Amino acid sequence: MSASPSLPLLPLPSVLLPGAVMSVRMLEPRYLDLLRESGRNDAGFGACLRLQAPEAGTAAIGTHARIEDFANGADGLLTLRLRGGRRFQVRRTRVRDNGLILTEVDWRDVDGDDELRPEHATLALVLGHMLDQLGGEHAQAARLDDAAWVGWRLAELLPLAERHRQALLQEDDPHARLDRLLTLVA
Repeated sequence: MSASPSLPLLPLPSVLLPGAVMSVRMLEPRYLDLLRESGRNDAGFGACLRLQAPEAGTAAIGTHARIEDFANGADGLLTLRLRGGRRFQVRRTRVRDNGLILTEVDWRDVDGDDELRPEHATLALVLGHMLDQLGGEHAQAARLDDAAWVGWRLAELLPLAERHRQALLQEDDPHARLDRLLTLVA
């Protein structure tokens, strides 16, 4: 793991996974500061699952997020299209006067390009069928022999509870992540 400077942090109601796309509506003015700050240096920002109880804060493992697109909705609210990148562990947070959370992070290791193991072949078949039905960018760039890619796409596409997605995000080993998915699918 390697350390980084402070990142602005956006607590989300859902887990943003590496490689996944998520639309987010910006409801609070303090997050305009987040957008200005991340846009100023093109560094993106951190995205963490907002835990249920308000006093609980956010999950300790999150994902680096970059803005791919934005638009104003009919209601005037800004909608962002985010892309998940590298995972991080929150080391320390501080809150600015305006309520914006800044976090120092330790970057998690990037997933290797481990080949899918035979015991996870069923998961690749399930994902392949899902991608055939859904189409889109993942179907065009499918890497059904890559353990990490299969795990992240299944975690993104399956109807999982956010606590399960968060547990998968926290798992460093792509094969252990696939083992968890096998249990969840069963």
